Amino acid sequence: MMKLKDERIRKTGELLTNIRTLKMYGWDNWFADWLKETRATEVTHLATRKYLDAWCVFFWATTPTLFSLCTFGLFALMGHQLDAATVFTCLALFNSLISPLNSFPWVINGLIDAFISTRRVSKFLCCLEHSRDFSIDSGFTSEDLAVCVEDASCTWSSNVEEDYNLTIKQVSLRVPKGSFVAVIGEVGSGKTSLLNSLLGEMRCVHGSILLNGSVAYVPQVPWILSGTVRENILFGKPFDSKRYFETLSACALDVDISLMVGGDMACIGDKGVNLSGGQRARFALARAVYHGSDMYLLDDVLSAVDSQVGCWILQRALLGPLLNKKTRVMCTHNIQAISCADMIVVMDKGKVNWSGSVTDMPKSISPTFSLTNEFDMSSPNHLTKRKETLSIKEDGVDEISEAAADIVKLEERKEGRVEMMVYRNYAVFSGWFITIVILVSAVLMQASRNGNDLWLSYWVDKTGKGVSHYSTSFYLMVLCIFCIINLILTLVRAFSFAFGGLKAAVHVHNALISKLINAPTQFFDQTPSGRILNRFSSDLYTIDDSLPFILNILLANFVGLLGIIVVLSYVQVLFLLLLLPFWYIYSKLQVFYRSTSRELRRLDSVSRSPIYASFTETLDGSSTIRAFKSEEHFVGRFIEHLTLYQRTSYSEIIASLWLSLRLQLLGSMIVLFVAVMAVLGSGGNFPISFGTPGLVRNCSFHKYIGK
Repeated sequence: MMKLKDERIRKTGELLTNIRTLKMYGWDNWFADWLKETRATEVTHLATRKYLDAWCVFFWATTPTLFSLCTFGLFALMGHQLDAATVFTCLALFNSLISPLNSFPWVINGLIDAFISTRRVSKFLCCLEHSRDFSIDSGFTSEDLAVCVEDASCTWSSNVEEDYNLTIKQVSLRVPKGSFVAVIGEVGSGKTSLLNSLLGEMRCVHGSILLNGSVAYVPQVPWILSGTVRENILFGKPFDSKRYFETLSACALDVDISLMVGGDMACIGDKGVNLSGGQRARFALARAVYHGSDMYLLDDVLSAVDSQVGCWILQRALLGPLLNKKTRVMCTHNIQAISCADMIVVMDKGKVNWSGSVTDMPKSISPTFSLTNEFDMSSPNHLTKRKETLSIKEDGVDEISEAAADIVKLEERKEGRVEMMVYRNYAVFSGWFITIVILVSAVLMQASRNGNDLWLSYWVDKTGKGVSHYSTSFYLMVLCIFCIINLILTLVRAFSFAFGGLKAAVHVHNALISKLINAPTQFFDQTPSGRILNRFSSDLYTIDDSLPFILNILLANFVGLLGIIVVLSYVQVLFLLLLLPFWYIYSKLQVFYRSTSRELRRLDSVSRSPIYASFTETLDGSSTIRAFKSEEHFVGRFIEHLTLYQRTSYSEIIASLWLSLRLQLLGSMIVLFVAVMAVLGSGGNFPISFGTPGLVRNCSFHKYIGK
């Protein structure tokens, strides 16, 4: 079932990644059906587990009744006389034994889940760690070389024993320090793969790849963080105002940022959704330029900008004072960049077809590239125009509205009581008929159980006084009838609950998918994908497992307390009067705990979303993070989110223990009062039958101390 859940979440992630394309082509409904089919398969396995849990609930709820029937029935049939001390002492012991026995199936479920999770995590942890195959060793003595590749063959495969398909084949390349290298070639010729092999993202199976100095990387598809403009450019580095503003100017970003409400503190949406393609490329380039590395690997950074902006970036950033002494290796089709390169590398089918200066490049390689000598570069006057006159604001962006400043909306967290509409909606998802069946069967089930206890108390009372008018077989027959009724009603309640929970799980998921598919594009701009995935993973798990389990316990405790009140009212109204102070204390504790636990639960859900968002974001930009050697920064960032979530979870546990301790104290005091009343009432004005104190004590002990 975990594999199916992973598959569903993976498909949901694909849907979120490509939602705009799906909406454009009208494929969103087809993808929704695709997800629902995956969910249906998952629910099939979930149903098996739920119905097994229903059997566990059945045995858990009927065990006390069955134990009392079998034990006391055999005891009476063997000729022994039932007395209050024997009966209710046994019932107290039964309750002590039954609780751990009935918890055993859920313990087994937890152990199975833990075993599966441990095995999956262990399998992941035992995978090969990512490591760069290149290094600077004693053989790399030339201080004039930035890159030295000797007969290198690389593959994307990480399996050592696999018959790998070579992407880079027998490449030899030497790049001098401070040179500007243009890597050219047809689409699919291996340009991007060459950069990835230099980064160490590909596995070098033959030869060697040696780099001299630190690396900055700009991928072909820019990776943008969900955060402020400044955070995207600094990328964990200290703020240097001089270099920062020089970088913005060189990358033609100063005008764009000045138009944003909030300037460089304006928030960028998930994956840069509120930026144009050219802006994303320039932000990624600015991050690399600001980093101040020894070597820059640039993958077609000029393709997303127009010719004038590209010319500005080429002259001010790539060839300007910030990078002119750095080694720059750029995959490109830009004629201006090729004509300015110190060295040209022509790739063809994963091999270096030719390398050298632009003036030495033979015309036989590519007629297009041989036209570089005929290209008329922009005049110096044009290049030195003020940036305000450049078409920096491509794509017709004249201004950024004030709403764009808050492009990523903070996750809303409800306050106060849970609205009744929430409970009503869950009942609608489960089905009103099933809801009514569950409630009625739960009440009747508790009534049959209380009837069983009252009849047992009546039996003990009559036999203790020696005035019984019925035979032992009659008492046993009535006890057996109560037991059978209890069994039937418990079975109906358990399986109705399982069926209703499954029905609600299916309807909630379908409603989520429907809302997601029909949401406007603006919703995906303002909502990080990690927050949405949180709804389809952790929150949906709550609907599938946690909520039905908690509601089952809530219903059992509610009808149990209702049954106790009825029993106390029947046997002695005085008990209720004495319990009023305890009820007042309990209500105060309950109000305080509910308000606290409710907010903690909401904080738990809200604090989980940044974990998903951070993990997804880091996974998408793993190549860039490794290239910049920023692993520690992002690990620390993730740990911050995880620590906040753990604080919330820890607070929930502490609050639960706080309430449990006080309820146990209240339960002990109730037992004490029952015992005192039994002693005082035996010779006072309020005579109490033999079975009543034991019955009341058993109810109090089970419901307050046992829970």
